[in-house]
Amino acid sequence: MYGEHWGAMSGPEEEARRVYAETFGGHEPQLAVFAPGRVNLIGEHTDYNGGFVLPMALPLVTVIVGSPRKDGKICIVTTAEGADEPHKVEFETPSVDRPLTTGAPKWANYVKGVIQHYRAGPVPGFNAVIATSVPLGGGLSSSASLEVASYTFLQQLCEDDGDLVQKALTCQKAEHTFPGVPCGIMDQFISVMGREGHALLIDCRSLEVKPLPLTDPKLSVLITNSNVRHELTGSEYSTRKKQCEEAAKALGKETLRDASMEELEAQKDHLNDVCYRRARHVITEIERTSKAAKALENGDYRLFGKLMVESHNSLRDDYEVSCPELDELVSIAMEIAGVYGSRMTGGGFGGCTVTLLETSVAERTKEQIKDKFRGSPSFYITKPSTGSGVLSQ
Repeated sequence: MYGEHWGAMSGPEEEARRVYAETFGGHEPQLAVFAPGRVNLIGEHTDYNGGFVLPMALPLVTVIVGSPRKDGKICIVTTAEGADEPHKVEFETPSVDRPLTTGAPKWANYVKGVIQHYRAGPVPGFNAVIATSVPLGGGLSSSASLEVASYTFLQQLCEDDGDLVQKALTCQKAEHTFPGVPCGIMDQFISVMGREGHALLIDCRSLEVKPLPLTDPKLSVLITNSNVRHELTGSEYSTRKKQCEEAAKALGKETLRDASMEELEAQKDHLNDVCYRRARHVITEIERTSKAAKALENGDYRLFGKLMVESHNSLRDDYEVSCPELDELVSIAMEIAGVYGSRMTGGGFGGCTVTLLETSVAERTKEQIKDKFRGSPSFYITKPSTGSGVLSQ
């Protein structure tokens, strides 16, 4: 079921098993789990504003293999390309008197946060190896993939109540408190809840999910990685979140989800220009996402594509999270007949674009981007995949 997509599941699993045997005395791991990355088709920077998002899970995954140990110690190795050193960490299992703390390396903080906040316990000691096909810093949610894989692994060691919403919320809490990124719920939610052949319309306020079929064989999703890196732990993400909160407060709203463009225009003189533009992006993006979901249901790919381009322009001009490389990728893709729409996806400042196109022009689009783009892009032609789970031994 999983290997049909460029061996994305089997590659990381084989690597993790090989490194596990090398690291832990030739033993085979007793447990193996995975969690996918995601691409967001539309609805960017709306999740922490209580809005709508429309992501799909990818067959790019983080795999964790491992086994319990009895001495209360945890040893974790990562093989992820681009992860900071050291690639191996060891620490004691947390207790009430001795909670886990953040520190170097940064990648381990995502795992530690999940261990610290895990909803069943106490967590026993274990050895584990992490391998991933989700590119780090690519805007495809390598962090949520790691968090959800970590939680899924802990579920095999120490079973919780199986509540999927709480699983996603715990992983979000882990990212807030350990790496210190004030992310919305979308990434963890889709990594947990992803459904093969479907994008998910997620209401980030009520946490209701509506699966939307995306199974037309004539339609493909092309992800183009600019291979320009970004770090969300910088101040840009937090600054935008604060600007949105400031705008919502000026409008007398709990979140921008409750605000209309008419209300924003009426209060324009009471907001500085930056906060006004941030709010304009969020309010219009929530509306675009609702329209896009209906367009997808109706098979109106042209309208969906038009909304994607409008979303990119708003992220570029009003939210100011794009960059020249992403703008260039979108522009090149839109030159091809048979491309419906293209936009940056993820937090911004680099990473990936997502393009909705006719399957028949996918290869031509890749070739044109390779010829015209000034950087060194990589590509994934993909379909919606399944959420996190256990790999059979």
